[in-house]
Amino acid sequence: MQRLTTLISPSLRSRSLLASLRGSPPLLRIPLTDAAMSTHSVPQLSDPTLLQPFPFLNGEFLPLKPSQKTFSVTDPVSGLTIAEVPEQTVEDTQAAIEAASNAFKTFRKTSARERSNWLRKWNDLVLENKEDLATLITWENGKPIADARGEVSYAASFLEWFAEEAPRVYGDTIPSSVVGNRVLTQRQPIGVCGLITPWNFPAAMVTRKIGPALAAGCTVVLKAPGETPLTSLALAELACRAGFPKGVINIITTLENTPAIGKELCTNSIVKKISFTGSTAVGKILMEQSSSTLKKLSFELGGNAPFIVFDDADLDKAIAGAVSSKFRSSGQTCVCANRIFVQEGIYEEFASKLAEKVKEFKIGSGYDKKSTHGPLIHSAAVHKVHEHVENAREAGASVVLGGKKMEHLGMNFYEPTLITGMTSDMRIYREETFGPVAALFPFKTEKEVVELANDSDVGLAAYFFSRDYSRIWRVAEALEVGMVGINTGLISDPAAPFGGVKQSGFGREGSKYGIDEYTVVKMMTFGGIGELQRE
Repeated sequence: MQRLTTLISPSLRSRSLLASLRGSPPLLRIPLTDAAMSTHSVPQLSDPTLLQPFPFLNGEFLPLKPSQKTFSVTDPVSGLTIAEVPEQTVEDTQAAIEAASNAFKTFRKTSARERSNWLRKWNDLVLENKEDLATLITWENGKPIADARGEVSYAASFLEWFAEEAPRVYGDTIPSSVVGNRVLTQRQPIGVCGLITPWNFPAAMVTRKIGPALAAGCTVVLKAPGETPLTSLALAELACRAGFPKGVINIITTLENTPAIGKELCTNSIVKKISFTGSTAVGKILMEQSSSTLKKLSFELGGNAPFIVFDDADLDKAIAGAVSSKFRSSGQTCVCANRIFVQEGIYEEFASKLAEKVKEFKIGSGYDKKSTHGPLIHSAAVHKVHEHVENAREAGASVVLGGKKMEHLGMNFYEPTLITGMTSDMRIYREETFGPVAALFPFKTEKEVVELANDSDVGLAAYFFSRDYSRIWRVAEALEVGMVGINTGLISDPAAPFGGVKQSGFGREGSKYGIDEYTVVKMMTFGGIGELQRE
């Protein structure tokens, strides 16, 4: 039996006691086993105090109340508990909002350079603790450790980017139509922000939202994902070390109370801004709730990304792009290819080459260096993926590879799957699978495939491969999405604006536009200036 260890005692309740653990051996050993996963051995953290399963309010981790309800954070490989985390309530959320509101009164007056320096220190600390953060991400999310390390670097890049953007929140001077008047604008922080992040990128989604908010001078209450809250709490610990004032960052953890806490963030009049990444269905609920207080919103919602391969494409690059876009994080990204359209002349060759690549994948524990792909996040995700595959099979598609659960590895594993002969009446065409299933649809003409690609209520990302520059311009401009990858399967970059159109939401994260989402424009008119005085 492989024994893994937690790195904290359940009796430990104060930050000062946690601090004394730095560099100490673990206090409690809990068996986290999976007989089929002998390679699943969780490395010990170099800094055990980064594992913080406690409430984070007003700049400190608080002791659990005697009657505090908790929920289990589970390892998706073994299915066993990593830690018990507080099931926080609406009252806890109100306290966090009050702390953020009080902090905003002074934080908004700090200089842009001060905020930039804090963000830079936070970035440095994240990179210094890269291995420990990656260990936590793999533990609670399941993605391979190499992917987790990449995510930590990606998360830090948003802190670096917005550290550089903080001093560059410019206003304008505007020629007035009234003689003797002068008009200028100033961008000011909007106020307390409610942030709701998903589990698929436990670190990067946190920094992509908190980074611009703090750079603008806002304070935040972040509702951490119930599946992966430990990474959020570890980032909060590092933010404390970076020197952010108390109350600027507050973290709420919950699983059962998620709807009630989301509603509180959306309806509380102190909160001026909501940023949410998640499903379109939940986004609609939050938008309706936010209407009661007319909050500023930015939503990054569901996708159904088309991935188009024209017959003039570099086929090897297209295969590499499909692998990175479709199978990254086992298909659990909002911008991953969901419908792969391949022109008829190269359809069979593309399917054959993609199958050969997929056969090279190694499925297993994220801590196994040989693993290229890990488990899905939970059994509900596996069930949805399998339903999509079975629906396609029953409707006449051919499952070329995979198509089965991998229960010998664990309850959350699913085979990387390749399906050919897809048609528009199958569920994958309409619904986001969020799993390791490459579904190939044939097409004949450019016009046909653009119409198929746009035949969706959502429009987050799209990808296509072609070497015809005229076609590249035509297709890129015609696709009804917020982001287009041209001859690449990876589009994420802190310098690039991230967001969608249609029912994929609105607003942009990252880039020079990201900080604008956390500001309001104030106009000032100076009158009675007149002409130069003679005396």
